[in-house]
Amino acid sequence: MASAKNKRLLLKLLSLFSVVRGYNILILVFAQYLTAAFILAPDLPLRDVFFDPNLFFLILSSATVIASGYIINNFYDSEKDLINRPKKTMLDRLISQRTKLSVYFILNFAAIFFASYVSFRAVVFFSIYIFTIWLYSHRIKKILFLGNIMASILAITPFFVVFIYYKNFETVIFIHATFLFIMIAMREMVKDLENLKGDLIQNYKTIPVVYGEKWSKFFLSVLTVLAVIPILLLTTRFDTGLMDYYFYTSLLLLIFFLLFLYFSNAKWQYLILHNILKFIIVAGVFSILLIDYKEVFNRVF
Repeated sequence: MASAKNKRLLLKLLSLFSVVRGYNILILVFAQYLTAAFILAPDLPLRDVFFDPNLFFLILSSATVIASGYIINNFYDSEKDLINRPKKTMLDRLISQRTKLSVYFILNFAAIFFASYVSFRAVVFFSIYIFTIWLYSHRIKKILFLGNIMASILAITPFFVVFIYYKNFETVIFIHATFLFIMIAMREMVKDLENLKGDLIQNYKTIPVVYGEKWSKFFLSVLTVLAVIPILLLTTRFDTGLMDYYFYTSLLLLIFFLLFLYFSNAKWQYLILHNILKFIIVAGVFSILLIDYKEVFNRVF
């Protein structure tokens, strides 16, 4: 009897981890700390960065808000996800909608509480962030173009928080951010192609639904070409150390992405394209350590 209860509890915890995309949250936290330590505050001792209580609570607030955002997005998209991702949805449904909403509100209150440690401005910022995520999930994501733009902005906002905290306004930071923004925007558009069937049935006004796959591929092609600009700037105008190899690899992957895109018409093919972009984004996090690997080694040891 106890074994069955433990198993049920374990499945519910696994379901909650799936709903809040726990793996994405962990990568986000890691990315924020690496960005702070090696891009935004490269001259500060690592101890001052990693043990800065204000930074800790800003990142904790960001992670908590993103987790609650995944919950509310899952709540509103439950019917669509049942069509597009039936296996994952069945796991997510081990937790009731009522429980999801309860956890959503708890996480939001926790995020505001954490932000209050930093400053009143942080409280205001995260309150607006929470409201915007809810508005996006409830209404904006169904609006043509605006949904994609807003999704990309919301995804990059946690890095904006750290950026504002350190007040580092160097040009290279903006170029890095531009490349990341384009990758996220492309990923959102590929997700729309993946989810075309569910979006069509649920009357979401996405680019593939309104204009069709051909125009979606055209917009993706334009974004791919635009992504080359920050790559060229970062590898030719700025010293990014061994991170150059990451950008060269990204360029090759984007060329493959563009070629494969025009032969793609099935969900599994769009999933491959999605994973390519996801790899570029995640690999970019770890490649931050390559900007000046000798300095990284000296600062760590």
